[in-house]
Amino acid sequence: MKNTVFRNIMVATDGSERVRKAVFAAVEVAKLSEARLYAVHVIELGGYDSLIQSRNKEWNKAIKDQLIAEGKDATSYVENVGRAANVKVESIILEGNPAEEIVDFAEENNIDLIVIGTQGRTGVHRFLIGSVAENVIRQSNVKVLVVRGEAIEKEK
Repeated sequence: MKNTVFRNIMVATDGSERVRKAVFAAVEVAKLSEARLYAVHVIELGGYDSLIQSRNKEWNKAIKDQLIAEGKDATSYVENVGRAANVKVESIILEGNPAEEIVDFAEENNIDLIVIGTQGRTGVHRFLIGSVAENVIRQSNVKVLVVRGEAIEKEK
């Protein structure tokens, strides 16, 4: 009997090792639900603003091309995991603020479930850096499954 609770599932990936648990969880839920799975990677140029503004157009293009290649690698990993589980994956690369882009994509594409990993930051690091997962949870009207990755560092 087909479970139709989730028809469209999105997994947000940055390509890191810590997100792999979220990828496997998303593929498993998609398989059980017979849902369509979207692998979404967001390119955030904000951290590269000073480099981009201080260089020529070729430099800007090289930076963006590198970030796109990293995004393709990240979504390709999801495609491979999906293929092994007999789940079709559609890869999407977006540009902008990660939390905002994830939420907007979910709402514009009738996503029933967002699966996102957390990097396990705590304390001062979480406060200073922020959390994409936390911002998605706060902003989204769509159900969010947060899969905890390994902690980056243990804080005292």
